[in-house]
Amino acid sequence: MHIFDYQTAPANLLTPEITALLSAIHEFKGKQELYLNAKPDILNALVEVAKVQSTTSSNRIEGISTTDARMRELMSQKTIPRNRNEQEITGYRDVLKTIHESHDFIPISPNILLQLHRDLYSKLPQGIGGHWKLNDNVIEETDASGNASIRFRPASAVETPAAMDELCAAYRKAIATERFDALLLIAMFVFDFLCVHPFHDGNGRMSRLLTLLLLYRSGFMVGKYISLEMLIENSKADYYEALQASSSHWHENGNDMRPFVQYTLGIVLKAYRELESRVAGLVTSRMSKADRIRAVVGATLGKVTKRDILAKCPDISTAMVELTLKAMLDEGVISKVGNGRAAAYIRND
Repeated sequence: MHIFDYQTAPANLLTPEITALLSAIHEFKGKQELYLNAKPDILNALVEVAKVQSTTSSNRIEGISTTDARMRELMSQKTIPRNRNEQEITGYRDVLKTIHESHDFIPISPNILLQLHRDLYSKLPQGIGGHWKLNDNVIEETDASGNASIRFRPASAVETPAAMDELCAAYRKAIATERFDALLLIAMFVFDFLCVHPFHDGNGRMSRLLTLLLLYRSGFMVGKYISLEMLIENSKADYYEALQASSSHWHENGNDMRPFVQYTLGIVLKAYRELESRVAGLVTSRMSKADRIRAVVGATLGKVTKRDILAKCPDISTAMVELTLKAMLDEGVISKVGNGRAAAYIRND
């Protein structure tokens, strides 16, 4: 069975690229409190936007989706699920809420992971949540011709309970000793969790929820305001490529975690940069809402949508965005491409 070495293995991950990512993330973390204390109204709006984006993206990666209108209703708890997809979405919503509100009181242990998985599937009648897998599973990939092949064989069902005990214990011990950067250990834990693949279903979504939980517990709060899940969805091909590169020879303890660790740190850094771009200007400027909308459009290369603008300016109403875009169209500053939900805008320069 794979050995979870969290006492010496992290030292082998400290390449120049990974070290640079760690330094940059810690620099942003040092500015974190400046942002979090400056504009509580803006930050509260960012939290609500991130919750919707995180729930939408994390489920959509697994092929679970609903309409935008239904998603808004489900997230605001103004309706009840109508089908299995919506039941799984609301389960994710509830676990995300638990992590946001109680992360300091959620230790990393097998029983806690089982409880989180149980809550993820709490809206489903089958009762598949909260149990380690009973049968061996495989991770498959499908080529362009539709042919499926096995990409990775996770730990067996028989090995899983002991593997999860050892993984959680190794992580807790490494975090407690503070010998290595918590960011390295978090990426390692999430990777090993995915390689064990301890559940019959929901492993991908659990891995993203655990990423948030571990980051929060180590003081990296960016995922509360910027959706890490959306950033992962937007770079899904890179995510799977890094996972595949790092999982080769995992069972024999001959794998190289560096591709997955570097990818994960890159996502965290991108989130911090996005947080800075959304908040820093609001902290230091007195721009009107219309001017802020114009600034977002002006700073965007290529197409920008109403959804993009609303995500960057969560305190501004849809009506205000539409009014400003119309004014910019009338002025000839921008042009519209596409119609309906596919509508976007490009600068005329």
